[in-house]
Amino acid sequence: MSQYVEWTMQGTEFVNCNCAWGCPCQFNGPPTYGNCCAAGFVQIDKGHFGKVPLDGLRWGMIAAWPAAVHLGNGKFQTIIDERANPEQRKAIETVSHGGETEPGSLIWQVFSTTITEFLPTLYKSIDLAIDYQARTARVRVPGVVECSGESIRNPVTGAPHQIRTIMPTGFEFTESEVVSGKSKVTGSIPMNLDGSHAHLARIHWSNRGVVR
Repeated sequence: MSQYVEWTMQGTEFVNCNCAWGCPCQFNGPPTYGNCCAAGFVQIDKGHFGKVPLDGLRWGMIAAWPAAVHLGNGKFQTIIDERANPEQRKAIETVSHGGETEPGSLIWQVFSTTITEFLPTLYKSIDLAIDYQARTARVRVPGVVECSGESIRNPVTGAPHQIRTIMPTGFEFTESEVVSGKSKVTGSIPMNLDGSHAHLARIHWSNRGVVR
């Protein structure tokens, strides 16, 4: 019997970071500019945390590290759908902070070991639209975050350029669509990204990590 609360999340995610397209972190390389900052959001189509249903809720995070993620000293802030009730809020915050998850099995648990400061969780309206097939995404959290993603374009013809990253043992996803991202974040972890790495992924997470 698992020592952790049984939980799952299935849906889609959009993440935009400051690295060049492809993101060296995905290849265990150092970040493009020596530091890392990112904003990411999740649409939960189906999920639960113990007996707490999570279907239809959204959440996200903004985070920054002064060097490579694994070197630590990161700042992290969770943003949770204001529609969530107190039990749902606690459940999502727990997952986002790496709780109730087997060590090393999932991105949020791994991130938690590199964070020096967890900022107070925000409860906001999250306008989120992810079209995996069209490789587009849009996020708006009033007063905090505005992000978008679209296909990388061929520099000569302007045609969409499709690239997938496949990670059979990855702790975030098994497959993602690499796109070009743009983010404007204000508040405690400000960032201004334009034309940097972003990806869309269909996610299926649990207390045991990525479900494949």
